[in-house]
Amino acid sequence: MNLSGDFLVVGSGIAGLRAAIALASVGKVIVLTKAGLSESNTGYAQGGIAASIGKDDSPELHAQDTLGAGDGLSDSDAVNVLVTEGPRYVKELLEWGAAFDRDAEGKPALGREAAHSVRRVLHATDATGREISRVLWNQVSHNPRIQVMDDTLVTRLLVQDGQCRGGVYIDKSGQEHFVTVTATLLATGGAGQVFRETTNPAVATGDGVAIAFRAGARVTGLEFVQFHPTVLNVPDYPRFLLSEALRGEGARLVNASGEAFVQRYESEGDLASRDRVARAMSREAERSGTSVYLTLAHLDYSFVHRRFPTITKACQQVGLDLATDRIPVSPAAHYLMGGVQTDLHGRTALPGLYAAGEVACTGVHGANRLASNSLLEGLVFGVRSAVAMAQPWQTPSLSGDVDSFEMRNLQAGTLPTEVEVKDMMWRKVGLVRMQSGLRAAVQQLEQWWMRLEQPGTGASSQESMRLLNVVTVGLLIARAALRREESRGGHFREDFPQRDDILWQRNVSDVLIDS
Repeated sequence: MNLSGDFLVVGSGIAGLRAAIALASVGKVIVLTKAGLSESNTGYAQGGIAASIGKDDSPELHAQDTLGAGDGLSDSDAVNVLVTEGPRYVKELLEWGAAFDRDAEGKPALGREAAHSVRRVLHATDATGREISRVLWNQVSHNPRIQVMDDTLVTRLLVQDGQCRGGVYIDKSGQEHFVTVTATLLATGGAGQVFRETTNPAVATGDGVAIAFRAGARVTGLEFVQFHPTVLNVPDYPRFLLSEALRGEGARLVNASGEAFVQRYESEGDLASRDRVARAMSREAERSGTSVYLTLAHLDYSFVHRRFPTITKACQQVGLDLATDRIPVSPAAHYLMGGVQTDLHGRTALPGLYAAGEVACTGVHGANRLASNSLLEGLVFGVRSAVAMAQPWQTPSLSGDVDSFEMRNLQAGTLPTEVEVKDMMWRKVGLVRMQSGLRAAVQQLEQWWMRLEQPGTGASSQESMRLLNVVTVGLLIARAALRREESRGGHFREDFPQRDDILWQRNVSDVLIDS
């Protein structure tokens, strides 16, 4: 079924839904989503949403913490937008009925998470993303100017005369359909499924980054992948995120002997930034030859179960009691700091195309995202993108160097399985990287990419398109990681372990050109 309207929104997470709500006041909005509305990274976000609404907090302090986590690469203007406009949209969620936790006085209860200097994180127990999705979907479902199509996978953008005019999607049967609009927003979320170990849902395959790149938009910062340190690690059981809010409430990381170990490697201890905690866990596991664990046994039993009901249930399913047992944990791919390069209004290098949320790179997160800033970013930049989409196109000013990515004449390899791609990405482009592994990964991914891009091999189903996107984004991440010869934020090179501000305090964007 071919569709037409004023605006196309691809994705149904916090950025896409909030943008659709804003756009509906000025035109007809079509929302395309791969699966059900609950299947987004927003719905899986346990931790919370950060905003400076506490008495001891301020936008300036929130900005300071965000810039610190970004490890020298955050864009200060983008951070200022986030922290100054964020409280307004969080209060809007409260007005719309968001059931955030309350303190004894009935005010929003604020938690503290890693690298935050004060308590500023709002939670809805340990299912904050799901609650925000509920509130936003309630607004969307009652709006007759928003048309939602699920089980649709956008395969490419419609580009005419150098401008994005909509997109092409396939349904579950592989049938192709066209959507024509005046402005298109990518809000497709992240790319955790590019790695073998991830906290992300099955839909997070980097689709927006891949289709924007193939259409001629710039992508940047893709070497910066955040690996969440605490993921339930039980054999033969799916990885499950154990929210940073656990450590914010006093949970400790311990080794097999029950000894707290993070401070041995990081002075800030268990609440150091995620990349540092994850690497401390890796070093301790290597030193001791055993697993590492999260323990809450020193906290009040009833409080733990009441505060974290979702995590309690997940642990019970594998025979563990969150409040008393040591919970085996390990790092997993969690968040992509890079993405489609945009300005502060969501505009990309391709006229008519906008991006918001995790798929976009505004510069807010720099080399490492501050905990609980992602949901806030989706709200703020979802609205800002919508405002810009309702106005005539303005050419954005996009900073940084540009590296052209040519379709080289390579010998195409055989088609891989998705499992093979993800396993290689985890081993060679994961938490700790080396030149030799990165070079091998880039070479293999290029061969797979050329095979998938060959005429006659194109995506004719959602499954084949998924594989193409995983390979495309994997190649972009590996190529960027090989290029950046330093360690910064979520990007750690064992052969270049130091941060290098002389050569690398800058971003490099990739853009595809035909050779």
